[in-house]
Amino acid sequence: MASPLIHHVSVINRDRYVTFDFYHKLLGLEFLLKTVNQDEVDMLHLFFGDKTGRPGTEFSVFEMPNAPQKQFGTNSLERTVFAVPSEASLQFWLARFEANDVFNCEIEHYQGRKYLHFEDRDGIQLALTPLRKGDASEHAPHQSADIPLEHAILGIDSFQCRVRYAEASARAFMNMHGYQKLESYEHNQQEVTVLGAEDILFGQQVHLIEDRTRDIETQGIGSVQHIALNAKDRTYLHEVEKMILDINFRYSGIKQRDFFESLYYREPNNLLIEVATEQTNFVKPETATEDYDAIPLFLPDFLESRRSYIENEIKR
Repeated sequence: MASPLIHHVSVINRDRYVTFDFYHKLLGLEFLLKTVNQDEVDMLHLFFGDKTGRPGTEFSVFEMPNAPQKQFGTNSLERTVFAVPSEASLQFWLARFEANDVFNCEIEHYQGRKYLHFEDRDGIQLALTPLRKGDASEHAPHQSADIPLEHAILGIDSFQCRVRYAEASARAFMNMHGYQKLESYEHNQQEVTVLGAEDILFGQQVHLIEDRTRDIETQGIGSVQHIALNAKDRTYLHEVEKMILDINFRYSGIKQRDFFESLYYREPNNLLIEVATEQTNFVKPETATEDYDAIPLFLPDFLESRRSYIENEIKR
């Protein structure tokens, strides 16, 4: 199986129950983990993905009920695009969204492909597009009673960023991570730069939309908090760390995240980028319930001694 370019995406939403219902029950993503933000333990952190929970399929949500609503703008991590098996799948999802009152833009054509843009209940910008590389039978989507496997979401196809200076971001991605400029195209009178690499899971891409007219995004409910890029191993992670130190980007140092190691940095347009190791020891906890409240809270070993305090803090 090819390695992903995008390890996972993390967003900010308001309510755990709405999040669980939307991403697990409506979109049919596997609910992988109920845990907390390891840096701010009073904040819930929910993980979704395919049945394996592997990098390239993970989508996580921080619950921040008291955060302000985001103000749309540039220098933002804007939209996660998920891969579905076929163009026929877009018709299935359009009908499902209409039946469940999900905001969407119907099926659109651009860059020679079909997309179905939509939003979750808190305004997170999302899209679906047919699988661009490989065969759907190679993947392991969650099996849901009301979503046929031939239309199930497979993982992350691409990610769209909106930035003031696309060349600066593109140069940083290419120099630090070895990405290639695949093409550029114009959409809504804005130049879009497409980055990718060879032998990548789902043919994943990063799209940089150059937008110098809007104000800078104010982050809040409905924002993408960060995007995580994939590091094949610890050696690669340390190489990235050295490059960050050499060019003096703001960064976090390497952090142990229980299932993987990672670091965070700010690139030239101030986007928050995580780099996380592909080699994980994640094993999905076994639960036989669809009741969110009955799913146990997972804590890494170093937080287990604080369980009573943490469980009390995250109660409503």
